[in-house]
Amino acid sequence: MDRLRAFEVFATVVARGSFTRAADALDTSPANVTRYVSELEAHLGTRLLNRTSRRLSLTESGEALYERAKSILEDVAEAETIASASALHPKGRLRINVPVSFGTNHLAPLWPKFMARHPDIELDIDLSDRVVDLVEEGYDLAVRISRSGSLANVGRKLADSRNLLCASPAFLARAGTPQTLEELPRYSFLAYSLWTGGDTLPFIDAQGKTHMVRMNPIMHANNGGTLRAAALAGLGIVNQPTFLVGEDIRAGRLVELLPDYRLPDIDILAVYPSRRHLSLKVRAMVDFLVERFRGTPSWDCASA
Repeated sequence: MDRLRAFEVFATVVARGSFTRAADALDTSPANVTRYVSELEAHLGTRLLNRTSRRLSLTESGEALYERAKSILEDVAEAETIASASALHPKGRLRINVPVSFGTNHLAPLWPKFMARHPDIELDIDLSDRVVDLVEEGYDLAVRISRSGSLANVGRKLADSRNLLCASPAFLARAGTPQTLEELPRYSFLAYSLWTGGDTLPFIDAQGKTHMVRMNPIMHANNGGTLRAAALAGLGIVNQPTFLVGEDIRAGRLVELLPDYRLPDIDILAVYPSRRHLSLKVRAMVDFLVERFRGTPSWDCASA
């Protein structure tokens, strides 16, 4: 038995005062109305209506159920109205996980613009370089920095970024500038502890061949901004994406090393649990970010 439908039929019978008028209101037959009420009484083990040839009246149990059934049906109608409105207009809380440095430098200026466009969306932004489980931890969306081709979740690419090996002019003046890959292990290295290769970097030459070089870290950090600051202070060589060090390269605060080799590019991605039933608030944010990052990223320092 569909209990919600049975409540609806029972409440309509009471409101209309007869099985026939209830059937007309519900666009069904009097026999169906009678069946629903009888099944509901059997399910509850009590009589709900006193029936005579001229009128219906509620039993004590029927009165109690009628008030609760009306309340339940009103709540359902309200929920449907809210859901229907949300399907047409993005609204509600949107929980997003973003990397610390990228979130601070490139996303923070965008949030006010998004909220001005979508004032009924409440942003809940979590900055962390840890890869979160979207479903288990209750996130609607995440922005991920990922090695090209490594996307495991559903998502859309926002932009890409090059990885660069670089150091400050002061460090190079003191330690010398490496000219070959073989020299790199002799230099102090500032390592990103979440790099999937550990302390080993994959350098790709002009012919596409990869050369693995194990570096000599004097410092580990799980945040790129921390490593950038250490590199600017002259502590050592760092491997960081152009979205973080591109402006430093252009301004001469950092110098790119061994430009004849490249490190694997990275993708900036908006990821979400599933394409199915994608909420309008998530779709609004993804479309907004795609629009904002379309074209050549501002951090592209290829011409530097």
